Amino acid sequence: MKRILVPTDFSAVAKHAAEYAYQLAQQLNADMVLCNAVTIPTEIPEAGFVSWPMEETDILIGGSEQELKKLKLHIQKQDHSDRFKPAITYLEECGEVTDVVNRILSTQHIDMVVMGTHGSDSLNAFLLGNHCGRMINNFLKSLMVIPPAATFRPIKKIAFAIDLESAESDLQKLYQLIPLAKKINAEILIIHVSQEKEQSIGFDKKMKEFLTKISNNADYSNIYYRIVENGNAENGLIWLCEHGQIDVLAMVHRQHGFFDSLFNGSHTQRMVNRISIPLLVLS
Repeated sequence: MKRILVPTDFSAVAKHAAEYAYQLAQQLNADMVLCNAVTIPTEIPEAGFVSWPMEETDILIGGSEQELKKLKLHIQKQDHSDRFKPAITYLEECGEVTDVVNRILSTQHIDMVVMGTHGSDSLNAFLLGNHCGRMINNFLKSLMVIPPAATFRPIKKIAFAIDLESAESDLQKLYQLIPLAKKINAEILIIHVSQEKEQSIGFDKKMKEFLTKISNNADYSNIYYRIVENGNAENGLIWLCEHGQIDVLAMVHRQHGFFDSLFNGSHTQRMVNRISIPLLVLS
């Protein structure tokens, strides 16, 4: 883990996410890149503009750069520790948030994207059902979403929610998650949300095969598993976040599957606003 990208719109929740990302970078011994997407009014159909003077664009970009510089200095001034000091760089580009971030990911070496979401009464630019939803659907990198209520604590336990109907895909994502866990010596708790009180023979067989493959191939001993019984996947995961003593909830994003509905804007928004730990989306 070398570099973390942090998109920001300079709102309070985005600032909170940037502060969290800095402390995460300290734990990971990684550097940090702040970025801002500068939206030109001509790119917004409702604005009604036919053209936008180049000098006005330069003013917008200059203002973005000043805000990024201020955010960088703010984060650095908050650090009074003697721990690793992540290098902070920043950049701004014109365009939609998703497009800007994807351009950066395609041209620079970035290991993870960390961003904030909004509270239920906020109308800032990071509307989860729009920007974040598109990011989740299009990213090739891990995306960590920081809820407004999240406070940083060193990551010691990562809960990894699986879907046995997509076991092979989940195994591959687990193997990608292991290097992160190894780096910080964190436990990985494999979670299956079961909607049945009694498991079938077929379920037991699938789970046994899944765990056997992990044992044979994972090369990491700090992996455990647990079944959470709940008739609703969202409620089961929220219960786990509240009572499972975990620091991060990791999930695999796929277009179709058991957790698919959780990545629709309204579901994800509600879920993130109900938990107080980061959600790590593995794409």
